[in-house]
Amino acid sequence: MPLPAVFADFVSLLFPRVCLACQEPLARGEDDLCTDCRAQLPYTDYHRLPPADNPLARRFWGKLPVTHVLGYLTFQKHGRVQHLLHELKYRNQQQVGRVLGRHFGQELAETGYLDTFALVVPVPLHPRKLARRGYNQADSFAEGLATALGCPWHPEALRRTAATESQTRKNRLQRWQNVATVFEAARPDLIEGQHVLVVDDVLTTGATLEACCAVLLAAGAREVSVATIAVA
Repeated sequence: MPLPAVFADFVSLLFPRVCLACQEPLARGEDDLCTDCRAQLPYTDYHRLPPADNPLARRFWGKLPVTHVLGYLTFQKHGRVQHLLHELKYRNQQQVGRVLGRHFGQELAETGYLDTFALVVPVPLHPRKLARRGYNQADSFAEGLATALGCPWHPEALRRTAATESQTRKNRLQRWQNVATVFEAARPDLIEGQHVLVVDDVLTTGATLEACCAVLLAAGAREVSVATIAVA
C-alpha cells in the first residue's frame, strides 16, 4: 500500500471522518455522505417531471409565475434529513449545504437544467439574525448549486428589511402576512433580465419564497424559479 494511503488510514483511526447524515465513520472512497445514506435519503425526484406535473408547483399556482419548483429531499421527522438540516441550521455545519447543493446541482445538470439559470440567490436573513447566528444556512446550499450548475450566486442580491417572527406555528395566510413586505432587491443590476433561482433550506407553504420571487419579478427578473434542500 502506498505510504500516503497508510498515513491517511492512520489519521482516520485517530480522527475518523463521519457521514454528515448518520454520523457513522466514512469508508475509504466515501465523501461527506456514506454509501448507505446516499442510497437511503428520501429523494423527491420532482425535477425529473415536466413542470406541469410537478406537485410542488401547485403551491404557487394562481399567485405568481414560478417557472421551476425544485426540492431535493422529503423532510421526515427524526430522520436523516431532519438531522442534516439541524446540523446545517444550528450547528454551523455549512458543509452540509455545500455538499447537498453540489449533489442536487449535478442531478439538475444531468436532467437538462445546466444552462437554465443565470443567477442563484439565497433567501436572506435579517442582519440582526445573521450577526447572531454568524451565517445564513441558505448561502452554502446556493454556493453548492451554483458551482455544479456553472452559474454565479450572490448572497446580497436580496435584502431582508425587517425582522419577522418564526414561521413554524403559523398557517398559510399568517406566513404570507409575516413576510409579504420584508424583502427588497438590493442589486437590481444583477437581477434585471435574468432567470433567477431562489434557494432556501425548506419549502413548506412557499410563503417566504413567494415573497422573494415577487420582489425579483418587480425588479425586472425575466423568470424566477425556486429550489430547496427539503420539502415539508
